[in-house]
Amino acid sequence: MRLIPRTLYGRLVIILVAGMLAAQVATSSIWYDVRHSQVLEIPTRLIASRLADIVRVSKTDPHNTDLVLNSLSTPVFQLQLHSTPASAEPRLTPEDLATENLLKNLINEKTGTQTPLRLLNLTLLDEQGQKAGVDTLFGSSPVVGQFTLELRLADGRWLHVQAREDQGWTSLSPADVMLDYFWRIYLVRIIVLAIIALLAVRLAIRPLNELAQAAQALGNDIRRKPLHVKGPVEVRRAAEAFNLMQQRLLDSLAERTRFLAAVSHDLRSPITRLRLRTEMLDDEQQKQRFRKDLTDMEGLVSTTLEFVSSGEINEIRQNIDINALLQSLQADLEDIGEHVTLVGRATRPVSGYARSLKRCVQNLLENAVRYARDVQVIIDEQPEHLTITVRDSGPGIAPEQLTHVLEPFYRLEASRNNASGGYGLGLSIAQTVAAAHGGTLVLHNRTQGGLDAVLTLRTHL
Repeated sequence: MRLIPRTLYGRLVIILVAGMLAAQVATSSIWYDVRHSQVLEIPTRLIASRLADIVRVSKTDPHNTDLVLNSLSTPVFQLQLHSTPASAEPRLTPEDLATENLLKNLINEKTGTQTPLRLLNLTLLDEQGQKAGVDTLFGSSPVVGQFTLELRLADGRWLHVQAREDQGWTSLSPADVMLDYFWRIYLVRIIVLAIIALLAVRLAIRPLNELAQAAQALGNDIRRKPLHVKGPVEVRRAAEAFNLMQQRLLDSLAERTRFLAAVSHDLRSPITRLRLRTEMLDDEQQKQRFRKDLTDMEGLVSTTLEFVSSGEINEIRQNIDINALLQSLQADLEDIGEHVTLVGRATRPVSGYARSLKRCVQNLLENAVRYARDVQVIIDEQPEHLTITVRDSGPGIAPEQLTHVLEPFYRLEASRNNASGGYGLGLSIAQTVAAAHGGTLVLHNRTQGGLDAVLTLRTHL
């Protein structure tokens, strides 16, 4: 099982979603801060309200301040007066400083004066009176805030306060709040991000897909239309480079064809002169030898030019009726006394180059009838491809040479038929045409004897 997709599209989507999740997890500490502030919100406001009343009493009725403090002091709200503030410097966290500022602001608002206040210590306690941990904050049991602070009264004395207040009642349990947070912040955001990533990445890599498809199609049709130069700068540069490469390949093929055509034309003149001189020889035996050599030279030049031109298809792709093509070749061979049997039929046409495909199958048939009397052509149609098998009952080919016979100028006359001619280019041309159609040509020996030449063509490109 592959966890990482093989396509760039899938990988980019995973990177975006995973990056979003990582960022969300990294910022989840906000939840702790929110929960911490939520737990202390009500206790802080209750204590601030009580202290504001004490500050107002100390200003309006300073003589009764001690009496009021004694009446308000309880085990959970202990009040003590001191002439000087505590000497110890408190060590407060950022959350504690925020609580201290909230206390100051609330008291100042309720009293209308600036009251000096210092938060000395702030601790969250669980039900057992122990320091609350992260699990307690996310649990459903109540949490108690223990405050230690001091503030200066109007008469200059410092009031030392130790108070405990719980978080009070809430409409939602912490578990429900966290579940709501998960659904809205995590799940919904991930779904929205995944949808956006799927659409955005698809649009972003569409030019790359077109470039990849063009590269695959170039092997089948080198004269295809150039790519449209569009998309990001990098993709535009790649498309321009691809178009330039295609044009250079076309120029190279044209130059090669012109060169061989020129060589072929230039060789014909000396060959013709040699033929004339051959006819002037008195020795008939020598004359026949010269004639044969000159015929071989001229045939080699012609077939070489034909092989080179087979790789450059200059015709329009069209739908080809395979049945009609094979029947035409069958009739041509039967006219010269060869027997070819057709087995099976194609129910739909094949997209390709008519003249080139006919030359491909013709070479396979001529190669088969050269070594056997009875030849079968078997058509096997599948949803994605069409197979044309040319089967003969000849001597076959040595297994180690099955791939070599597809190479240009490779001949096996000693193993197949000493009397046959040719220059070893028929199968090479057939393989080149098959590749131009996006297909394959494979040779293999039959167990009953003979050779199968299997031409496989894709039904659509």
